Amino acid sequence: MIAIKNEKARTFLRVALPFFVIPAVVVAGAVAFGGTRYVWVTLAVSILALLLFISGFEKKKTGSRRIVVTCVMAALAIVGRFIPLFKPIAALTAICGIYLGGEAGFLCGALSALVSNFYYGHGPWTPFQMLAWGLIGVFAGLLSRPLKNSRAALCVFGVVTGLFFSLVMDVWTVMWAGAFDFSQYLAAIKTAIPHTVMYVVSNVVYLLLLRRPIGEKLDRLKIKYGV
Repeated sequence: MIAIKNEKARTFLRVALPFFVIPAVVVAGAVAFGGTRYVWVTLAVSILALLLFISGFEKKKTGSRRIVVTCVMAALAIVGRFIPLFKPIAALTAICGIYLGGEAGFLCGALSALVSNFYYGHGPWTPFQMLAWGLIGVFAGLLSRPLKNSRAALCVFGVVTGLFFSLVMDVWTVMWAGAFDFSQYLAAIKTAIPHTVMYVVSNVVYLLLLRRPIGEKLDRLKIKYGV
């Protein structure tokens, strides 16, 4: 496992990759390739997500342990996506970010979309799903303290991230139809309202149900194994 020891380089990667580089790759890929060659965009996002994860630790031993726990969280999210209607994937990604850091949260969300789409079907939407769920993990890591200590903050986070995921996917919907048009984007948002409500409700319910029991186990793993 590679470790990046330069603190300035690590800080730069942790900011630039999730908020600038990866979104730029996803949007540029959609504009340049449309519905074709999405595999290359998906591969690029996967590599960048791994690079972001690597930027989150210094010691090789710690990083190896951390990636095992992160992959377990991603596996839970992947299995959870098979639950009809109410899917816990965003909530589990957020919990991963809260307790393991935003870098782990991004990788958990990106992996969940990538692997589960081998069943649901890959397409040009896959990079957008990887980006949206990944950023939910990053935001959870940045807001870990209030999300651990306040149920109200957890509920607000569930609502906002449900809206966020829907808005990101609506960007894809419009771009798939052609050049981005704001009026079409508003129409897509209105059409997606039932799905958005489902995202919001499922996020809040699963965060309230799962944050504490899973979080306590993750805290114990962090103390016992130095994750």
